[in-house]
Amino acid sequence: MSGLKLFRADTTNSGMIEVMPRLAGIEAEVQGLVEAHMETLLGVRFLASEYGTGPVHGGRIDSLGLDENGSPVIVEYKRGVDAGVIAQGLFYLTWLLDHRAEFEHLVRDRLGGTAAAQVLWSSPRLICIAGDFTRYDVHAVREHRRSIDLVRYRLFGNDLLGLETVASVSGSTQTVRRARRRSVAQGAPDARSAGMAALADAVDEVLLGLGDGVNRVDRKTYRAYQRLRNFACLCPPQRSKLLVYLKVDPKDVDIVPGFTRDVSGLGHHGTGDLEVQLRTPRDVERAESLFRASYAAA
Repeated sequence: MSGLKLFRADTTNSGMIEVMPRLAGIEAEVQGLVEAHMETLLGVRFLASEYGTGPVHGGRIDSLGLDENGSPVIVEYKRGVDAGVIAQGLFYLTWLLDHRAEFEHLVRDRLGGTAAAQVLWSSPRLICIAGDFTRYDVHAVREHRRSIDLVRYRLFGNDLLGLETVASVSGSTQTVRRARRRSVAQGAPDARSAGMAALADAVDEVLLGLGDGVNRVDRKTYRAYQRLRNFACLCPPQRSKLLVYLKVDPKDVDIVPGFTRDVSGLGHHGTGDLEVQLRTPRDVERAESLFRASYAAA
């Protein structure tokens, strides 16, 4: 985003006016914007602001949330560059892992018992939102075994907010990536077909290969592929097809019966309003442009 230039059409002179980027006047300005629209901006349901960690620990977590896959999320904000933001966030993440019951009680109060029962403790996340990060921050994130996203923000004018993912590492997927050719449906009783298992591996390979910032989160009923937010969810193979759900607006796609389907408002595992049905390797090739579009929008 440091090289991004944004222009607004000048209807008076039929020209273009550059909208200059700026940092927030105070940290709370960024925090307030993100917390008010957290699900839209980060794919995270907001739980609490300035959450106290008790007299012994003596801290206050900027924001607590729960992401699309049920993973606990800590969000820390800095107005500009702050070398301590990652260490501070990891400090709070350690506290969170030691206070799981307290967090689940908070989820139950805010989102209900079903959400509390489905909290995914295998991949808690830390999202750091700041004016910028140093190369040392990026290196530090890649050396950690935690799920961490570094997000750079900029304000443009009075009504535009830009977010750019600078680095993204998922602690729960590092081992999985080294064994990515292992079937996505290993051990599933309804996925014994070698052809379906190979097809699932091919989809996995394509989705992970879309960019450096792709992380993978496994749930019982689907596998999520995410940048900052989910952009694809792969369900366990059925006998004759795979179902992939994408964050693509079905209205922007030519729906092809038997290949794509608009599932807006319909219940299904995973997230996304466009269902893609895959039966052959050729279908995977046909779907790659849709995969890329969903990845770009995440």
